Amino acid sequence: MVVLSCPPMADRVAPDRTVAFLGPSGTFTEEALRTQPDLAAARPLPQRSFAQVLAAVEDGRADFGFVAIENAIEGSVVAALDQLVFERELLIVREVLLPITQHLLAPPGTALADVSRVLSFPVATAQCRAWLGANLAGVEELAATSTSEAVRIVAEERPAGTAAIGTALAGSLYGLEVLAAGIEDHEHNVTRFVLVAPPAAGVPAPTGHDKTSIVCFQSADRPGSLHGILGQFSARDINLVKLESRPTKQALGEYCFIVDFEGHVADEVVADCLRDLHVTLRELKFLGSYPAAGESGPRRRRDARDAWAAADGWIAGIRRTIHDPA
Repeated sequence: MVVLSCPPMADRVAPDRTVAFLGPSGTFTEEALRTQPDLAAARPLPQRSFAQVLAAVEDGRADFGFVAIENAIEGSVVAALDQLVFERELLIVREVLLPITQHLLAPPGTALADVSRVLSFPVATAQCRAWLGANLAGVEELAATSTSEAVRIVAEERPAGTAAIGTALAGSLYGLEVLAAGIEDHEHNVTRFVLVAPPAAGVPAPTGHDKTSIVCFQSADRPGSLHGILGQFSARDINLVKLESRPTKQALGEYCFIVDFEGHVADEVVADCLRDLHVTLRELKFLGSYPAAGESGPRRRRDARDAWAAADGWIAGIRRTIHDPA
């Protein structure tokens, strides 16, 4: 089952907007994008890499970009994440979670014993490492710019003894057959995708079930520096959902910390935490506050609205008892 975010009506993408994504047609990125009715109705702009997707947004060729950022098996998709952290000034405005099922695809009539080479996007190949070792030991692994590009190459160029790892959608689009289905190594293989926009687009309004992403750059690498960062969150009882270090690319041993946590910048406790971090860190990069994905999202947002309405009614009742000094 697809697990996705449910953006408020005001934050949905209009049909006349352009959304860049990793192409060609048939990628997992497109599959995840199509779980969102508003994104599926927008103008598509397929690109050959995550870097090109994000560049298209920054230079104005696309209104939004849609990229994979994290996988449950392989971790962060650094080709996209590093672009957001170091290269681009863009905001995350939505996240989408998609269960991933990998297939081994080949031209009709190909048997598993005929396969000597496997072509795919490296992240996809890595998700199938154990299956390949057990069923195609010693197979040559080749890299493509996306799973659907791998499928297209195998379908159109027919390199000898070559199969592709990709989506069932790509297989049907390009006329390949499924040699083996569900070859990913772990049952709970989920990829997290994000929709990004220029800063001018603004931050989505809080929904009651939100997530915020930031990047913390330390002033100096000293004992307790990470503890000091984490202490800001624990002191305010803010729940962290992801903490990852990435090299700053400035010097060996220098790292920044990417932090995802529950809450929205509009929440005063979150704003207070970010103020303190901004004061103490060399740099604090805000990547966005956006609706959190997940099956429980709609329920939690509904409960938050109901709780706010009840609290508002309670305050209103107290205020009605205030004596008029006249």
